[in-house]
Amino acid sequence: MKKLLHSSLAVVAALGLAVSAHAEAVVGKKAPNFTLKDSTGKSHSLSDFAGKTVVLEWINHGCPFVKAHYNSGNMQALQERAAADGVVWLSVCSSAKGEQGYGTAEQWQGMIKDHKMKSAAVLLDEMGGVGKMYGAKTTPHMYVIDGSGILRYNGAIDSIPSAKPGDAAKATNYVAAALDAIKAGKEIAQPTTKPYGCGIKYLKDS
Repeated sequence: MKKLLHSSLAVVAALGLAVSAHAEAVVGKKAPNFTLKDSTGKSHSLSDFAGKTVVLEWINHGCPFVKAHYNSGNMQALQERAAADGVVWLSVCSSAKGEQGYGTAEQWQGMIKDHKMKSAAVLLDEMGGVGKMYGAKTTPHMYVIDGSGILRYNGAIDSIPSAKPGDAAKATNYVAAALDAIKAGKEIAQPTTKPYGCGIKYLKDS
């Protein structure tokens, strides 16, 4: 009986670990730490940026919604504005090899230049572990983490779910609003919104 009980507990524990490993990051709680290599081969951990506000941007340049924000210059302008305020902007690609949006480190170096990206680094997550840990669903899917490591915003980049480049200028930019609130020491008016865009092309069965 004891042996059966221990076996059952082991199964429950294993299931618990599986669930926690894929649990979504929770607004208002500590953002899960991670380590990924960037397009130059350098490793970055979220914990490296303690004391700084961090933006995570899930990206896929083959996605029409991402194209709209980059072709209009909206995303690069926001990246530049964030950097000027000392914010660390990390673009994350969770597309699996062979899927839309995927690129080798060398290919990403070219894409950074071609799209005039202003993020601090592009992090490569081809196994999808970090994306699934955060519950990232779309490109773009945006997260803002404050200097204490608390996840403060999770959701869409803005209020108009459109692939038309001109619509970004008419939308309420939730990421900009979140960064302004954190800078001012205020609560974020909309800490969670529904992300929109293309579904992330994760490694199947990962």
